[in-house]
Amino acid sequence: MVAQHGMHPRYYHKYVGGNFRLDAIQAALMRIKLPFLESYHENRAANAAFYLEALNGVDGLILPVVRQECRSVWNQFTVRVTGGRRDALRKYLADKGIGSEIYYPVTLDQQECFREFGRGQDCLLNSHQLADDVLSIPVFPELRHEELQEVAAAIVDFFNS
Repeated sequence: MVAQHGMHPRYYHKYVGGNFRLDAIQAALMRIKLPFLESYHENRAANAAFYLEALNGVDGLILPVVRQECRSVWNQFTVRVTGGRRDALRKYLADKGIGSEIYYPVTLDQQECFREFGRGQDCLLNSHQLADDVLSIPVFPELRHEELQEVAAAIVDFFNS
């Protein structure tokens, strides 16, 4: 449990620990994949650019913003779903066979391992709101254009229904 920050069940942490994922096999795979790293970044950036254009102006959806002087590698493409509809959108996408993920459903102050540092219900209000609102959609570099279109169309359909 300490190797996974005491995580059990998923996203709930009892202990402060490490998150060590690079064993010998993973290191060997990374050595093979490293020359392709920049192309992975470029492909995810192209996928993100598609979403930013296709989903721009969808009422109820707040898109990510990257400051002009910064560069994102788009490890995730995380949107904010307003109006308490995040879970409904996630189910809608799942029903269409489209994966999505809520990566951080529990804020640090709600984790057992950090509970002693919390300041009660009124702390980290923005974090709590975001934990309730955010959803990550597929952005991995191997996505085909048709798949990107399918994801975007499903999201637009959800908000237009």
